[in-house]
Amino acid sequence: MSPEGSLAPAPEAPFSRARLLRWQVSSGSFSVPQAAAPIAFALIALPLNGSAESGAALVFAMTAAQVAGSVPVSRAGIRFNAVHYLRLLIGVRTLALAVVTVLAAVGAPFWSLVVAVIVAGLVNGSAHGYQRTLLNHLVAPGRLPRALGVAATLNEVSFALSPVLASVVGAVSPVWAMVGITVLGAGPILLLPSIPQARGLPPTEKRRSRTPLSGAVLLWLLCAGASGAAIAAIEVGAVSFALSFGLDPGWAFLFALALCIGSVAGGIWVSVRNRVPRPWKVVAFLTATSAGFGVVVADGTVASTLAGAGVVGFFLPMLGTFYSLTLDELAPPNRRAEMFAHLRTASALGVMGVSALLAVLGLHAALFSSLGLLLVATALATVHACVRPARSRRTGRMRQQVRTTECESPH
Repeated sequence: MSPEGSLAPAPEAPFSRARLLRWQVSSGSFSVPQAAAPIAFALIALPLNGSAESGAALVFAMTAAQVAGSVPVSRAGIRFNAVHYLRLLIGVRTLALAVVTVLAAVGAPFWSLVVAVIVAGLVNGSAHGYQRTLLNHLVAPGRLPRALGVAATLNEVSFALSPVLASVVGAVSPVWAMVGITVLGAGPILLLPSIPQARGLPPTEKRRSRTPLSGAVLLWLLCAGASGAAIAAIEVGAVSFALSFGLDPGWAFLFALALCIGSVAGGIWVSVRNRVPRPWKVVAFLTATSAGFGVVVADGTVASTLAGAGVVGFFLPMLGTFYSLTLDELAPPNRRAEMFAHLRTASALGVMGVSALLAVLGLHAALFSSLGLLLVATALATVHACVRPARSRRTGRMRQQVRTTECESPH
């Protein structure tokens, strides 16, 4: 993919910084429940089941529902205005999280909390897809990397502050922590700008046959899943990390905070450069992420673990921006929301796998599995980077031969 290549259709309305800022702030607010859920769920599960790992089971249930509902819910909204449909999805999620809060307050059975978080998860992936799709209507293709970099920075600020909120408030009252998370997560309902041109597709366009995902799309979805697994191993396992180092559970936010500080720095770097990284740079980013995560897995000191988490976080916005822009280019216009939902689903699968391993086998199994997936993704991305130039040269030679034949033809 060329940095100068077309990434998306030009926006249909004049550029407005105010509307873009509203989208970026709403994107950061949208991430609050997901960012705080690992710690918040662990803290509300602890008095119910006597185990912080039960919170990972809630995260697993929510992400499994996200995987199941991501594409169907995205397709269901294709004929509606994207802003209106997104507000509806966030409203459903807010209501479900409010139910979780009430159930935790009254000491309801653990299974009832599982049901409520499943409802919240069903709409989360498709909501992310529509949130990302709206950006194409607000900025020109050349501004997308910078806009995504700024959004990634604000998003990581949410991921840095939300665990702190969950830990600090949750140490006093896990229920009140859930109240704050639920209210902040509802922010996009009010913050999203009106975008009339983000209209739905006509029924004939909706019924257009759907082609299978290409090999390139599947590769980057796998890499996104590996990145998501690495992030989840640190965030979902934050309470377990704290306990393994002999710290109070309330200090769990330190590990998520180190990750997010690195991500904020990486987001600023992406915003300043405003470039689409080439495949070999992506391989370097994945390699550095694997090395940083290897330090986390090494289970050394608290300082080394925090440093490794910071390295992983630093390369997260670079990789996330590349995945988003690449899928934007590869997706047909009528499937963009669905493709971005696939991207969120891939990350959710990584979160789900790590959460399941953490709940069943413990922290070390989750860490080693995440590292293995990262290494596989890095190897496949390396192969892709090697094969792609050779394929481009073959295509160029074939086109040159066709042009030569046309020139030599008497007709």
